[in-house]
Amino acid sequence: MSLLAAVGTPRRFSDYYSGVGTFTFALASRAPVHAVEGDAEAARALSHAAARANLGDRVTVERRDLARRPVSGEDLARFDAVVFDPPRTGAAAQSRELAASPVPRVVAVSCNPATFARDARILVDGGYTLAHVAPVDSFIWSPHLELVARFERR
Repeated sequence: MSLLAAVGTPRRFSDYYSGVGTFTFALASRAPVHAVEGDAEAARALSHAAARANLGDRVTVERRDLARRPVSGEDLARFDAVVFDPPRTGAAAQSRELAASPVPRVVAVSCNPATFARDARILVDGGYTLAHVAPVDSFIWSPHLELVARFERR
């Protein structure tokens, strides 16, 4: 399952831990994206790249440390889907806010099975169903795997 297949066709979504736009630009081909990244340099680069690609009307960028200041459930209500690809430490704080939100679909990308399991438990306990999960072998010559998981609101 690709990330785009997992996301489906939302009207508006958000990309958390967006980095320099690894998923943001592909997602922007489907609907407007609000990208959130904690690293100042990455957020600036993403904003600059979106402007150069004439995507200013489809990509907005916010700098925010999601571990210390996650997007609240109330603010999440404006999105049809959220994608998150956190560092190895996972997205516990943001997962708690997602679990309290009405967002109908969450797509998680993870490189750490332990923190993914913790974050998945938070989402499931908050009313999501793990609809699909697929391993992605992104790192040739390495035992490391990524995974893409789709959660849907029950």
